[in-house]
Amino acid sequence: MLPGYAVIRPLGSGGFADVFLYEQDLPRRVVAVKVLAAEAVNDETLRAFNAEADILARLSAHPAIVTVHLASISSDGRPFFVMEYCPDTMSARLRRDSLALSTVLETGVRIAGAVETVHRAGLLHRDIKPSNILITALGSAVLADFGIAAADDEDGDVAMSVPWSAPEVLQETTNGTIASEVWSLAATVYTLLTGRSPFESDRRQANTRDLMTGRILKAVYTPTGRDDVPPRLEEALRTALSKDPSRRFASAQAFAEELRWVQYELGIPPTAIEVASPEWARAAGLIDLDDRDRRGPVVSTVNPDSRRAQREAKQAEAAA
Repeated sequence: MLPGYAVIRPLGSGGFADVFLYEQDLPRRVVAVKVLAAEAVNDETLRAFNAEADILARLSAHPAIVTVHLASISSDGRPFFVMEYCPDTMSARLRRDSLALSTVLETGVRIAGAVETVHRAGLLHRDIKPSNILITALGSAVLADFGIAAADDEDGDVAMSVPWSAPEVLQETTNGTIASEVWSLAATVYTLLTGRSPFESDRRQANTRDLMTGRILKAVYTPTGRDDVPPRLEEALRTALSKDPSRRFASAQAFAEELRWVQYELGIPPTAIEVASPEWARAAGLIDLDDRDRRGPVVSTVNPDSRRAQREAKQAEAAA
């Protein structure tokens, strides 16, 4: 139980955490609460959980990154954080129906702006895919799930979702770079257009991890097959999904700018690319990604030299 919150129902579980829908008493609103699973508590999961909470707290001012409201320790000793409740995901929406080209382009630009902001903070998301794009109550796409994020110069274990991972990540020559995140962005946009990842086969038995990895390593681009997708968009996806990282767009922002040109040529009002200023991004990047401490609520104290402390001391002296 969390003081000030009433549980409504479970939302899901996976990896090392469970997510629940709660109602907050004050201010009154529904929120999503992510709680570290009791059986999963160890140094590595605490590191990942603390990093995700810290990253979201620093970056969630961005309009296309999910907002975190609070992080603390529950009565049973499990770390948790409270974030905005997003009632849908892009992957779930895609399973229900195909997406309009205009929706895909808008989503691509928004999420690319979020990823660019993450990169400017010196971080990598490392798991960009449709299921990690949530839909807010107002219908806006936001990037979530920073549980395996890392500093852009950090070595470590490779964490990935194969269908949206770049060849060099699957080959484990890197655990992630800006170029590999551009690949994942493009693979996500491709999936939103087609309902399948770029190297997914129509035959289910051909989509084992090994077979799909083999196709990704060859990186032979297959056009989307949509009549409404213009050649410029196909070429942008082909470039971003190049086997050679040096041939891809140099940044998430550059990829977003190309998507905006596609919008412009189609007569669609270009979506703004929202990225952080250098000063804000530098401050946001001051995160200890190796923090394995089990944190508790901060205890407020009164500075003995403050006016309040002096006033209370005088009141106590007068009452004596």
